[in-house]
Amino acid sequence: QVQLVESGGGWVQAGGSLRLSCAASGRTFDMYTMGWFRQAPGKEREFVADIRWSSGNSRKADSVKGRFTISRDNAKNTMYLQMNSLIPEDTATYYCAARHNWRNEYDFWGQGTQVTVSS
Repeated sequence: QVQLVESGGGWVQAGGSLRLSCAASGRTFDMYTMGWFRQAPGKEREFVADIRWSSGNSRKADSVKGRFTISRDNAKNTMYLQMNSLIPEDTATYYCAARHNWRNEYDFWGQGTQVTVSS
């Protein structure tokens, strides 16, 4: 069974930085895409970024381009989200997720980590 555990959330002032981690276990992920999503109170969950585990190819939402960087460490089975120039609108619970490369839907989700950005 795939397990995803996020860490690294917290409170930060606007303009600051945080790095989220997602430790993955339960299988090899060469045929998986891993993603970050976020959900703010009263809003729908939204896509932030994803990365294909084998190639490292990634995508990001327009709202985070130029500020967030997604990466992974194959040896540690860990995915990261480096968040710079944070703004209050980035406040949300951040989730990591995994799906097979040939699926559009994410099958596995972490429990989430809270990020709060104060103005």
